[in-house]
Amino acid sequence: MSQPIRFVMLGGFLGAGKTTTLARLARHYQSQGKNVVIVTNDQADHLVDTHLLRNQGFDVGEVAGSCFCCNFDGLVGQMESLSQAHRPDVILAEPVGSCTDLIATIAVPMMQLLGERFEVAPYAVLLKPSHGQKILSGVGQRGFSPNAEYIFRKQLEEADVVVINRIDELDPSQRRLLETNVEKNFPERPIVAMSAKTGDGLDDLIRHIEQPAPKHNLFMEVDYDVYADGEAELGWLNATTAWQHSEPIDLDQTLTAVLNDLKDQFAAADAEVAHVKAIVQTDSDSAVANLVSNDSDVALSMPTGGLAATSFRMVVNARVAIAPETLESIVQRSLKQVADQTGAQLSVESIQSFRPGRPVPTHRATSS
Repeated sequence: MSQPIRFVMLGGFLGAGKTTTLARLARHYQSQGKNVVIVTNDQADHLVDTHLLRNQGFDVGEVAGSCFCCNFDGLVGQMESLSQAHRPDVILAEPVGSCTDLIATIAVPMMQLLGERFEVAPYAVLLKPSHGQKILSGVGQRGFSPNAEYIFRKQLEEADVVVINRIDELDPSQRRLLETNVEKNFPERPIVAMSAKTGDGLDDLIRHIEQPAPKHNLFMEVDYDVYADGEAELGWLNATTAWQHSEPIDLDQTLTAVLNDLKDQFAAADAEVAHVKAIVQTDSDSAVANLVSNDSDVALSMPTGGLAATSFRMVVNARVAIAPETLESIVQRSLKQVADQTGAQLSVESIQSFRPGRPVPTHRATSS
């Protein structure tokens, strides 16, 4: 019998840094001579993460239209398709950032149903400091409603290891305080402090996920009514646009201008940002920018270094605590405003805005 394929699922709330971490993990395994494929996940298609990872040369499949837990067969189908095409040693999977209960609905069912073919790694969940500190401290304005916070906390509760990401953005006292709050809220949970951006702490994460997966005899309780309400409070938008200009315009500046305008408009609407991510693409280059909370600055996470072009595509993914129709209006307005300022002709190729539907798992284990 051939060696089982290692299945590594990396969870965390919207904007936690899962995609950057997956890319680093993929390069790590490739450096060991292993074949790696990645499965991304979203409530709709046209996902920035998929474009970004493919642009970096990775083999990527996408499960769109629902979270992994509600489309177990779709996840397995993508894994089988990628396995036939690429014969991977490792499959890295990134669930939707508003999804929880993945041990009972994905990890354990996979062990029970497909254990001879796939070897499941311990489940690591990334924590982003901007929302983690607000929610776990229980002090002051926390940004999201109690229902959305419920999802955030449940993600950490089911983690085999909690990964505090973005430590490059924290001073030593902030880091110690966040670690203390994680320990207080989730005692006896292993903690990794890491920066996916710099790679600091990645080796510690790798040591944890290369261990055998724990045997889960008990599963956390999940109130699916609260879970559904929490997801439904987020407006969800994916948009794909084409830009044309008579003269070359700077891609990095255009991308950051759009996200900075969106940040201002969301603040004016008192709408908490979970994550806004955008990518611009030409035939040969791409740039990516992120906004992970109202209190954060727009980060140009993958710049072109000043490249200019007369034509390019821009994909915007926005997850914000606001009505979907309002979210779409704001995004359309920002795109048009920046296009007008640069003198570009803007064409919206596709746009979807909605609230996620109620999660209904394909499987949910009650015992292992």
